[in-house]
Amino acid sequence: MKDTLGVLLAGGAGERLFPLTRDRAKPAVPFAGQYRIIDITLSNCINSDLRRVYILTQYKALSLNRHIREGWGSVVANELGDFIEILPPMQRVSKSWYQGTADAVYQNIYSIGSEQPKYVLILSGDHIYKMNYALMLEQHCETGADVTIATLPISPDEVAAFGVVEVARNGEVTGFIEKPRETSVRSPFTPDMVDVSMGIYLFNTDVLLPELIRDADDPKSKHDFGHNILPDLLGRYRVQAYNFVDENKQKALFWRDVGTLEAYYEANMDVAGVSPIFNLYDKSWPMRTRPYQYPPAKFVFGEPGRTGMAINSIVSGGSIVSGAVIRNSVLSHDVRVNSYADVDSSVIFSHVNIGRHCRIRQAIIDRDVHIPDGTVIGYDPQEDKKNYFVSASGLTVVTRDYSVYENPVSPMFLQGNGGTGT
Repeated sequence: MKDTLGVLLAGGAGERLFPLTRDRAKPAVPFAGQYRIIDITLSNCINSDLRRVYILTQYKALSLNRHIREGWGSVVANELGDFIEILPPMQRVSKSWYQGTADAVYQNIYSIGSEQPKYVLILSGDHIYKMNYALMLEQHCETGADVTIATLPISPDEVAAFGVVEVARNGEVTGFIEKPRETSVRSPFTPDMVDVSMGIYLFNTDVLLPELIRDADDPKSKHDFGHNILPDLLGRYRVQAYNFVDENKQKALFWRDVGTLEAYYEANMDVAGVSPIFNLYDKSWPMRTRPYQYPPAKFVFGEPGRTGMAINSIVSGGSIVSGAVIRNSVLSHDVRVNSYADVDSSVIFSHVNIGRHCRIRQAIIDRDVHIPDGTVIGYDPQEDKKNYFVSASGLTVVTRDYSVYENPVSPMFLQGNGGTGT
């Protein structure tokens, strides 16, 4: 892996995660309480011994940049030439924003070339999975491939959201179609399934750079790996498929694109469950994030009808559950849930204060929101639409704009009673 440079694409606008991405980049959206989505891919990099990584940012990147700077800058040994470094759009070879995934890499071609890597691994910063990239590199070298595409078997009725990869019995890629409505292609290894791209590509550098330049000079191109680069390589280079090996070590393969509110919500509900498919507690494949200096979570009051407790839930540091009940939920840092409140099947971001007697169900509460006493959310979609964002599936999202809170002060400063809550 010392000869490999990772290029992590983290500049997408994330429209399908609106309103969570209105003020932040998609990879910066909180996940599982204390993490950000990008932490999962970066943890895979560190666990795979990939220690040189460029992160290409673009839209609304302030919180993402701060998270990377304060949480990941010291993970690698800079004195040994290792780095996890943010590359914002610099317009060195173009006067435009990134026009596609391939154009994003092309616009940083000088930075890539300056590192002189033998291999370049293209990654995405908005997927949830565990993968050892070193195993992919090992196969890449053994097969003599010029390009290797990580693939995942899925049901044929899901192909419209993926790049379909046609694979021969020897693993060579013979066809690639980006997001077709349907396909007759089937996997040679699981005949009732279709092999699709995971958005992870390993290139020989001497193949990647000329292809990026060639694509940049094509005015008809969308400058995208799936639409242009990969299909154009077939027949000219040896392109291999790498079957996803899941380090999660469960019966079912776990790879999630959390690009929609529903997918994001379900992934959070999974990690909070009794037997989650995505295991955050696996010491052999640790998940890392920025360290936060908060006190431990606390649960107070135990009288009948006013017992502070959390069931089948994740509660992060600095949070206080004060005579309230939390079920099947994920609480980020510095959350206060006050007496007689009931929170069920919800995702609560940091610095949220939930007042007394509130009832919240199947909701996502964005950071810095104060929920007034007695508020009911998630029980009447038509009523919720008057004040909040409600998705097509009925998931309620409360942000500072949509909520009816009156005091937007961080809950860390709302109480002066030594953290007992109300």
